Amino acid sequence: MEKDGVISAQTAILDPGRVGLPLTILVEVELKVETGGEIDVVKQSFLEAPEIQQAYYVTGEVDFVLIVVVSDMAEYEKLTQRLFFGNENIKKFRTFVTMDRTKATLDVNI
Repeated sequence: MEKDGVISAQTAILDPGRVGLPLTILVEVELKVETGGEIDVVKQSFLEAPEIQQAYYVTGEVDFVLIVVVSDMAEYEKLTQRLFFGNENIKKFRTFVTMDRTKATLDVNI
């Protein structure tokens, strides 16, 4: 299955709190311009940010949904300055701070 690309990675799911990253934040991001090139620039910035655990380009009222794992709100604020306020194509973003990690899996029900 790995050779066929069905298995893209083998990984362990860590407890973020036990490795000094107790804060998981969900972020909705809306862009000003959605041309292919502009979207690619934003995608690349998300790929390069180690704080972003997962990033999804989505349909609907927002353009991206991010899962961010950080040590505290100060670290998240630095991320927002770097990725959102520092990018003129970010129209707005909305932050949801999680209170509990109820389920964390990458299983695919096949």
